Amino acid sequence: MTKTTVVTIPTAVEEDIAAFLDRLWLKQAVSQHTSAAYRTDLRSFQRFLSQYQDTQLRHARQQDIERYLLWRRQQGLSPRSTARALSALKKFYQHAVSERWCSHDPTARLTRPKQPQAIPHSLSEAEVEALLAAPDLSDPVQLRDKAMLEVLYATGVRVTELVQLQVDQVHWQQELIRIVGKGNKERLVPLGEVALEWLENYLTEARHKLCQQPGDWLFVTRRGGPLTRQAFWYRIRYYAEQADIRAHLSPHTLRHAFATHLLNHGADLRVLQMLLGHSDLSTTQIYTHVARERLQQLHAVHHPRA
Repeated sequence: MTKTTVVTIPTAVEEDIAAFLDRLWLKQAVSQHTSAAYRTDLRSFQRFLSQYQDTQLRHARQQDIERYLLWRRQQGLSPRSTARALSALKKFYQHAVSERWCSHDPTARLTRPKQPQAIPHSLSEAEVEALLAAPDLSDPVQLRDKAMLEVLYATGVRVTELVQLQVDQVHWQQELIRIVGKGNKERLVPLGEVALEWLENYLTEARHKLCQQPGDWLFVTRRGGPLTRQAFWYRIRYYAEQADIRAHLSPHTLRHAFATHLLNHGADLRVLQMLLGHSDLSTTQIYTHVARERLQQLHAVHHPRA
């Protein structure tokens, strides 16, 4: 039986990583999820350096990084996670050069591998209806969850954006919700009458039962704080089981369903880009397969020679 070697990250390297992530947060307002992922990627590279090159991040060379990327492939790690790791290294060494920790950027000549765009998994409209009908409305927790699911499907917001909503972000008369997205960019998204109705039901019938002094958070736990992203993901999986939905689920499933169903009903890709909060249309174009499928179906139904 082989003994696993535990490689300790040097204190100086931990300090460099912490300083880099602090700077990244100040400049780009990256999410906690992204920051944690970058920390993991940089520590992984440092462990590789300690084991195979006996050096530290500041002193890594281009060939060290190339060996690391090759090692990741040999370990069977996904191309997508390796692309993210290279992105973290590029950002770190750009910061290191600006802080004069390094005289040059060892990643400057390395290009990010192009990743095939994965078509996001979605749900049919019938499956969404079953999921939305799953919560037991006599339970304050499940009534809260019902309102959250309705808002999620009505707006297409990210789960992180949903759980961090505050009461003053809902504009009742305009039927809009103000979302603070990535990079602290704000956007206004229509809520729709159904989501507004369930949101009002939750606020009048359940929120005060969950917490007598809930504060500013819109969706609260019994402790008065917001749900974590992970906790709400578990709730989604629970309701999917209750509704006997066997399709692949992810934290973004309802966001993908929102986008897919809007396109199916004729929405414009530019409008969808604004609603989803994508800074670049190329990100939204992942959903163009939906528009193509819809055009093929229309052609098959309506063309005399289809």
